[in-house]
Amino acid sequence: MFDFVRKHTRIMQFLLFLLIFPSFVLFGLEGYTRLQEKGAAVATVGGVDVLQGEWDAAHRNEVERVRASNPQVDVKQLDTPEARYAVLERLVQQKVFALAAEKSRLMTLDGKLARALQEDPMIASLRTSDGKLDVERYRQLVGAQGMTPEMFESRVRNDLSSRQVLAGLNGSGLAMSSMADAWVQTFLAQRDASLLRFRSDDYVARVKPTDAELLAYYQANVSAFQVPEQMDVEYVLLDTEALKKMVVLKEDDLRTYYTQNQVRLAGQEQRRASHILLTVQTNASEAERVRTREKAQELLAQLKKSPDSFADLARKHSQDPGSAERGGDLDFFARGAMVKPFDEAVFAMEKGQISDVVESEFGYHLIRLMDIKRPKSKSFEELRPEMELDLRKQQAQRLFAEKAELFTNTVYEQSDSLKPVADKLGLEIRRVKSLQRSMVDKGNPVAHPKVLEALFAPDAIERKRNTEAVEIGANQLVSARVVRYAPATAQPFEDVANKVRMRLVSVKASEMARAEGLAKLDALQKTPPAESFKDKVLVSRMESAKLGMPLVDVVLRADVSKLPVLVGVDLGAEGYAIARIEKVRAVDLSKEAAAAPLRQQYVQAMMTMETQAYYEWLKKELKVNILAPKPGVSKVAS
Repeated sequence: MFDFVRKHTRIMQFLLFLLIFPSFVLFGLEGYTRLQEKGAAVATVGGVDVLQGEWDAAHRNEVERVRASNPQVDVKQLDTPEARYAVLERLVQQKVFALAAEKSRLMTLDGKLARALQEDPMIASLRTSDGKLDVERYRQLVGAQGMTPEMFESRVRNDLSSRQVLAGLNGSGLAMSSMADAWVQTFLAQRDASLLRFRSDDYVARVKPTDAELLAYYQANVSAFQVPEQMDVEYVLLDTEALKKMVVLKEDDLRTYYTQNQVRLAGQEQRRASHILLTVQTNASEAERVRTREKAQELLAQLKKSPDSFADLARKHSQDPGSAERGGDLDFFARGAMVKPFDEAVFAMEKGQISDVVESEFGYHLIRLMDIKRPKSKSFEELRPEMELDLRKQQAQRLFAEKAELFTNTVYEQSDSLKPVADKLGLEIRRVKSLQRSMVDKGNPVAHPKVLEALFAPDAIERKRNTEAVEIGANQLVSARVVRYAPATAQPFEDVANKVRMRLVSVKASEMARAEGLAKLDALQKTPPAESFKDKVLVSRMESAKLGMPLVDVVLRADVSKLPVLVGVDLGAEGYAIARIEKVRAVDLSKEAAAAPLRQQYVQAMMTMETQAYYEWLKKELKVNILAPKPGVSKVAS
């Protein structure tokens, strides 16, 4: 079929013309243009389609949002298929909650919308000295996101309504405090144990495999000693990097871009603060909270008398393990990086000022604002290199849309060579030798799973034709062809004898260590001599990196109702170990610095799980269906 199409291209073009022309007459060119602009449906929510154009716009906005908050970010990381699909999932989630809010009649009144806009730090920065909003700069700010003020305010209103859907779930965190304490107690569990180790390396010298055993092991595991199938390939890549070289920038475009993006390009204000934290457990009594707050007030009184003693008092009294030893210093951070009460206090202070007692979910804070780093507005010439990069990329993306169809058609119509498409588009033909099906190299386009699948297909191997144009990322198309192919072959035993010996010796040594360890465990359970155990250790999850998770897991799961108790631990290729658990250490959560953040982590995780479960239920109720294929998941025909 495909050979017929290739050989009779002109006939097919004529037939397609006869089929398409009448539809232009009936519907008009404008109808086709509108359809192309909206794109195909990529998801449905409550019977309403989410279109490709909407997904693309959401992705552009997400990229701009991330770049505004972190100008140093590598934008390529945001252009992967996985990142784009994540944007689609968030877009669908927003629509699900918005529809749920609409069905529940959860409305956001104008007053609440106005307060939310006033609290937005980016909008607050647009106010003039008399407190009024600079409307023109406001239009430029939302215009940079591809929206009018009305569209932006409608989106904020929908977001506020959607949050009301989850308000009940988010309020359930207090009910989880007892469960959180039980989890934290288990996570911080500590046990004193003595170890008896049987290391595989100690048994290597005792393994003396015969030639017959080596040959038998080779024959039983011949696939492990194969040279995998491999090929030499050549490929061409059409992407924005290649097209940037063709872009010619106009001075007027740069001037307009500077005017519209001056606020974003300047960056965010950052502040440096130090704090003294007195932690309070989530389930603490009111009396305990009062005592802690009174202690914070006492420290505040000392600071008012001697502000320069802040660092010394922080080292002595602060219960934040991350900053106490540095005198409470938290370094510079932008607005929104800290919990809301802390954030609001810091960004309302003057340099050198010490706050009143600030209460947050972690306890009570005393804060001193150490420094302010305000973004400096840069001139047009200072920002020219950055703007040129941005505009060059944007125009290259538009150019990609124009060239993608030519690329796709050329590699298909002239499938016996990549030279025609390379010549037409000014692309470089690149080569890769010894490419394997299991190759993993994110920096190599032909190592993409879709490209590997196309290259190792029978048609590509046997006929050495160009693969179809494969999309491997946002604005990235690849076509490749096989130059040389070598099937998988087993290496002769003589060539891999040393490798066979090493593997068999390792396996046998591990088996000997395990067998001797099991025998010793059985003997110790009958008559346990104390002198056999000399390796004393404290076993906890905090020590898992040093002891290994298998050992820590077995010891902490063991029944310790009667001590001492012996347990055996299979360490795999490393051998075997016997642990004698001698003592269970009590954990006082009130004295553990890690308890408060762990408790908060547990509550947050449980709330996230409840929210996700509710969202999954809503998806079923509203008949949500994501039509776009998930990256890395191939569809199987039913």
